[in-house]
Amino acid sequence: MRISVLGCGRWGSFIAWYLSRRGNKVYNWGPAGDPSYEVLKKTGRNEYVALDEKITLTCDLREAVEHAELIVISISSQGLREFMGRIMQYPVEGKVFVLCMKGIECGTGKRLSEIVVESGVSPADVAVWVGPGHIQSFVQNIPNCMVIDSLNEALKRELVKEFKSDLIRFYYGEDLLGTEIGAAAKNVMGIAAGALDVICPPLKGPLMSRGAREVARLIKAMGGNELSAYGLAHLGDYETTLFSPYSHNRKYGEMLAKGERFDKLAEGVSTSAAMRILGKRYGVDLPITDAVYNACYGRGDDAKRCKEELGKLFKRPEKTEMYN
Repeated sequence: MRISVLGCGRWGSFIAWYLSRRGNKVYNWGPAGDPSYEVLKKTGRNEYVALDEKITLTCDLREAVEHAELIVISISSQGLREFMGRIMQYPVEGKVFVLCMKGIECGTGKRLSEIVVESGVSPADVAVWVGPGHIQSFVQNIPNCMVIDSLNEALKRELVKEFKSDLIRFYYGEDLLGTEIGAAAKNVMGIAAGALDVICPPLKGPLMSRGAREVARLIKAMGGNELSAYGLAHLGDYETTLFSPYSHNRKYGEMLAKGERFDKLAEGVSTSAAMRILGKRYGVDLPITDAVYNACYGRGDDAKRCKEELGKLFKRPEKTEMYN
């Protein structure tokens, strides 16, 4: 299959590496001048993978789009709408779009698949690929499970057949809305986990339980299946996000609670803002999300603010465990 992976950061370069090993003709696109692209162009590798010689590295977006039968997008979620506007300048009819990224658009609360469809792509040609796993583990041949979801049942099955291997076991998602919200929301919980690593590590167990319940309430209110919060896209990704030393979001929360700055992308920061929009829109109580948002966007001493916001969760009125 002819595949173009748009994005050459840690996930984009890994996906290109992985899909090339599956026998596909892979292009990996990155913007000229971007540090990630320039490192790959100069050395053929980055801190995660070495690109196979069969992979074509390009900064020409037209070339990458025209090459592909299937386009995988792996960029920062907040840049997707603008990026889709660039992609749609080229013929894309009949091409499949797979989003290997997690987030919710700030300002609108839109899911990423909604943004792609609003850009002019048929819903039947859009899928998401999410779930647990770190590149650092995959490249050591440590396997994991992931999920592919789409409104198109046939497309889900085709993609799983094409992508599966001994390294990644795929499952068919059954709720695109819940899969996307769950995948994005786990990054918010990752920030909370990192802060708790500094403030009170034993509370990470309750965070897993209460975090999943919080996300389940939101998914249900939006019209999805609340059980999706307990699937691979959300709860299944907790080990990777809440405990792993490789997790950007956990590390962001840890450093925030120490009063330090993390200089890499942590999608949970913007996602906390987007989830607050959804919580207000659908009338859903999101206390952990609110605490993370206030910790990330508040003013003053970061470490003190983190401790105060997480402490407020203990002062909330008592509730039944499974309240809606």
